[in-house]
Amino acid sequence: MTDETGLPAEIALLWGLREAPRRGRKPSLTVQDVTRAAIEVADAEGLGAVSMARVAQQLGNSTMALYRYVESKESLLKLMADAALDEPPVLPADGDWRTGLTTWTTCVLESLRKHPWYSRIPLHGPPAGPRNLAWFDSGLSALAGTPLEEGEKVGVVMGLITLVHGQLRFSVELAEGFQDNPEAFGRTYSHALKTVVDPRRMPALSRVVAAGVFDHDELYDESDVDEEFTFGLNLYLDGVAAYLARRA
Repeated sequence: MTDETGLPAEIALLWGLREAPRRGRKPSLTVQDVTRAAIEVADAEGLGAVSMARVAQQLGNSTMALYRYVESKESLLKLMADAALDEPPVLPADGDWRTGLTTWTTCVLESLRKHPWYSRIPLHGPPAGPRNLAWFDSGLSALAGTPLEEGEKVGVVMGLITLVHGQLRFSVELAEGFQDNPEAFGRTYSHALKTVVDPRRMPALSRVVAAGVFDHDELYDESDVDEEFTFGLNLYLDGVAAYLARRA
């Protein structure tokens, strides 16, 4: 559905191009007010606590009043997913593509980690809001000096976005799991694997277990999670470098 701008209504809402409500009293709120209040609720109570009624309570308004600005909770989540992002970093103009993408990826993950609930927002389509597109543009700009075609640049950046979102969800849920049941991350896990992993059925995993990789009193460590992400990111960028070398 499009609005008077000719854009899909939700994109017009994200960009602040939709006209303010015309009926009733003069609007006392803005879409930005509603979005900011929803983010405050999510930061304090988690994404599950966000509802039109709870956000209205946060603003000291009636629930029905919010529907003059945002049509549904789904639309509100899309607004939150854009507004919660920081502005993208300014990448060095004289930097190489790998340094730029490393900086970009590290910064976007750092921005999202300020709001752990972000990992649970459903993805309903490609980036469309002003901040999401600003980040997209920033990532693409890191590849400006490469021989990649425009579609290939999109593929590289989308791969990094997938990596970031996977890491965000993994790290948030792992931290929550450790907080709820730290024993599950101790030597109990190693003992369980040694008991159930059959070398004939799972030879590769059996070799890992036999090497003592999981023989630790505490398997969860936030710094380890970050190191594993850096390792994965470097492997991905090594792949991009190899592709560029073939193209050259």
